[in-house]
Amino acid sequence: MTIILIEFVVYCIAILLIGYYFSKNSKTHSDFLLGGKKLPGWALAFSERATGESAWLLLGYTGFVFMTGLAAFWVAAGIGSGIIFAWLVLAKKFMRETDKYNVLTLPDYLAVRFGQKANVIRWLTSILIAGFLMFYVGAQMAGAGKMLFTTFGMSPTTGVILATIVIIVIAFAGGFISVVWTDMIQSVMMVITLVALPIAALIYINTNDLSISQSLADVGGSFNSWFGGLTGFALGVLFFNNFSWFFGFLGGQPQLSARFMALKNDKDANQGSIVAIIWTFLAYGGAFLIGLCAIAMYNQGSFADVEIILPTMILDLFPSWIAGILLAGVLAAIITTADSQLMVITSSVSEDIIHKAMGIELTEKQLIWISRISVVIFGLIGMIIALVSDSLLYLVVSWAWAGVGCTLSPAILMTFFWKRYSSAGVVATVLAGLLSTILWISTPLEGIITSKFTTFFIAAFFGIVFSLLMPDKNQKTGVDTVEKAL
Repeated sequence: MTIILIEFVVYCIAILLIGYYFSKNSKTHSDFLLGGKKLPGWALAFSERATGESAWLLLGYTGFVFMTGLAAFWVAAGIGSGIIFAWLVLAKKFMRETDKYNVLTLPDYLAVRFGQKANVIRWLTSILIAGFLMFYVGAQMAGAGKMLFTTFGMSPTTGVILATIVIIVIAFAGGFISVVWTDMIQSVMMVITLVALPIAALIYINTNDLSISQSLADVGGSFNSWFGGLTGFALGVLFFNNFSWFFGFLGGQPQLSARFMALKNDKDANQGSIVAIIWTFLAYGGAFLIGLCAIAMYNQGSFADVEIILPTMILDLFPSWIAGILLAGVLAAIITTADSQLMVITSSVSEDIIHKAMGIELTEKQLIWISRISVVIFGLIGMIIALVSDSLLYLVVSWAWAGVGCTLSPAILMTFFWKRYSSAGVVATVLAGLLSTILWISTPLEGIITSKFTTFFIAAFFGIVFSLLMPDKNQKTGVDTVEKAL
């Protein structure tokens, strides 16, 4: 354990030093929030994937596979399809729209694009993003507590506090540029962990004459069925519940879309697409295999919390010095996602609310310091949420994914591809998505059909209806709309 602890300390110091080094490049507010469009496509792709796949993937999804069996594959299929669609169809569109409207954030883009209700759109989207992503940040910090508890027997509270310090320092120092470059390093760490662990587990299973297929059958129930042993309507519900993560990847996750907005040109976008897609196949294939191998290696009921399966397997299968490196990959997932989400929340406060919605004129230096103060405040709020919440990572992230991603995704898709979408439609989309998610997860309906599915279509329905009922007067040119928003 001493070796693992030393490696953890060295890793955290190295990440902090990398963040500090690149912080020198954040000279303007644009640099702090979007990197000034100076970053290479491959680095943005690594960052986007590390940000999108948090402690949820390494801890939450592997535990979900362990508790579900083969049917958990459809979660990976939905997410993988969403990632591929986003990079191949939406990334270049985001890049060009960012240049066209000269914006730094997703809320600001929607506000400028539909200027007749610009401030209403800024306020609504900022409240939506900050409200749900705070719980997402809290989930990452809770994941840090679980990992450090499993690894060192450290109290989860201490683990959460230590993770919070590292997360805040990186985001505080250099903003988007520091976050992207530290993400890149940590993204590599994550995929190494997700590839190396299932290989070691398969070797262990073969050496000890175990069988994944036999273990799936022995567990009983629907573990050895790709469709959960269901047919008809029940099968449809299972498929949509698991595949529904797809809908959150269609442009509505601001922490991911920011990487598309930061792309410089088509060459970087193509480069990023290749990196992101390869990373996705390696990472999700590995995570799915880890969950299946765990079914063969451990009995159901062996874990009071199934979300500690991955760190437990690492400690069981590897010598300490290798285990420390691989466990750093879990910590990497937590830090990257929490940092990126903090930056999104910060940008909503400093750029969308204080600078644009409230119209307060500030210097570049003042805007950067407001952003840094916001990082500290919201980081501490996330820590408090992590300390007082007992919710599972999988569920908390699922709800945040519905509230933000599945609300804003239809808004982005209609903005990009439907000329009749109006400012009233945007407002209706965001309100409908926000309210329906809150109401849905507060009732037994969430246990029947996930809000990730219903939120997307409810938000899209109201967006379409209100756009048809209340069209913008200058939809054809959009010139007056843009000038008013600016």
